[in-house]
Amino acid sequence: MSKFIAKPVNSLSGCLKVPGDKSISHRSIMLGALANGITKISGFLEGEDALSTLKAFQAMGVKIERNGDKVTIYGVGLNGLKKPLTPLDLGNSGTSIRLISGILAAQAFDSELCGDESLSKRPMGRVINPLTKMGAVIESNDGKLPLKIKGGQALKGIHYDLPVASAQVKSCVLLAGLYAQGETCIKEPAPTRDHTERMLKGLGYKVDVNKNKICLTGGAQLNAFAIQVPSDISSAAFFMVAASIAPKADIILTGVNINPTRTGVIDILKLMGANLSLSNERKIGGELLADIRIQSAQLKGICIPEELVPLAIDELPVIFIAASCAKGETILTGAKELRVKESDRIQVMADGLSILGIENEVLEDGIKIQGGVFSKPSIAIKSYHDHRISMSFAVASLRCQYTIEIEGVDNVKTSFPNFVELANFSGMNIVEI
Repeated sequence: MSKFIAKPVNSLSGCLKVPGDKSISHRSIMLGALANGITKISGFLEGEDALSTLKAFQAMGVKIERNGDKVTIYGVGLNGLKKPLTPLDLGNSGTSIRLISGILAAQAFDSELCGDESLSKRPMGRVINPLTKMGAVIESNDGKLPLKIKGGQALKGIHYDLPVASAQVKSCVLLAGLYAQGETCIKEPAPTRDHTERMLKGLGYKVDVNKNKICLTGGAQLNAFAIQVPSDISSAAFFMVAASIAPKADIILTGVNINPTRTGVIDILKLMGANLSLSNERKIGGELLADIRIQSAQLKGICIPEELVPLAIDELPVIFIAASCAKGETILTGAKELRVKESDRIQVMADGLSILGIENEVLEDGIKIQGGVFSKPSIAIKSYHDHRISMSFAVASLRCQYTIEIEGVDNVKTSFPNFVELANFSGMNIVEI
């Protein structure tokens, strides 16, 4: 089991480019495979999660060529996928397995989906239920993996109110809706990332978005186009917090995706008093990008507005680190979704913060964190193989007077393969052993 040894440093600086957006990388493979024509992708995330999606579509007969972060997909159209010879193993990727379920529910062939130990514990009922309403036939292990999806089902469009705000569930139903007879509509209880809707429109598919309601009608076609993947704001968030809490820091992050459904971390850090500014805003392929400059600041504790929680759901673990370094108390509620990620991120972060001497109280749907001083850790922090937990506590080393050990960091490469290299380039001191 690999671990990080992270030592404190005083200053961070540099102009950094973090890897491509994971959500967009997943969707570019899926929709490029289902499009008519050749899709060329640049800036593709070379992390294991996105590569799991790529390999799954290769296993279904799609010709895909990759040269570093450049990918060429020879689309087979909506009905051109072939039956995979073996179960599709999506590794650690919840996005892959939930979105692909929507596509496979409409295919003529039977299929089976599985994943690693962590993914096998995550709930799949949230996609099984709406897909079953559409006419899909899916067997599961009591709502968990493996999933066995029966082919040859005629799907029908549904109007579905999402029980919880989830971009994965929304996207799964929309992708099934491409094949369904009639109209498929999804109503969201709160905004979630809208990369699927944006990319469908880019590929020429009509999607109607009216406030919190998204509708499409099955039976149309997708037409290939070039996709440039911007830098992932979820990966950039680690450096936003790092520069905010470091004793002396001035960092610029270039070409970061600032899609309005993803900028909760920027809004939360600004509310906490972060010295953060955006410049060179531009639009590429339907997505908004900007360069972000972050300098050291004295953060203050806040009550995080619940409407920002779905817009920062993946960034909340590192926001917990910012809260630990802030003056006063930070309160998070409305984040029950964090309990069913790669780990129970609320409890795992709380346990690690306690090891570092930070007072906290776990709530059913959130946490209270009292800003303080990190003490000498008596034992190693366990990340439970959750990449975002691992990187969050690596950032905490900036305000520690002592070396931190973080165990189970092997999954960092699923989303941010060059994290250690980039962190050390900026001035951090992290060794993976």
